[in-house]
Amino acid sequence: MQQEACRKDVERAFGVLQSRFAIVAGPARFWQKDVLHDIMITCIILHNMIIEDERDLNAPIEVAREVPPIEVETVMNDNHRFQQFLARYRQIKDKAAHFELRDALIDHLWERHSNENH
Repeated sequence: MQQEACRKDVERAFGVLQSRFAIVAGPARFWQKDVLHDIMITCIILHNMIIEDERDLNAPIEVAREVPPIEVETVMNDNHRFQQFLARYRQIKDKAAHFELRDALIDHLWERHSNENH
């Protein structure tokens, strides 16, 4: 009976972590055991920090500080940067370049692994 209660507590805690952190809900079989351990510990710590932070959400603010005004430099003609962005985007989405890089990687790996066997 006590084992069942403990199992339910663990399942409930794991469900909370899964709902908050997508990395916990994802497939775990691709991670090494030590990496999974670090991920789970990190998620538990972050969860506890979030709960602690939300606990005092309605508490009155006791210390108020003056914040200096933020100076932002505005650019009147940003067309050049936007054109650079579009050029990079087109370069990333270029199918011919994708296939060329893929084929080069396949050739490299094929050559590397075939030389290891000889």
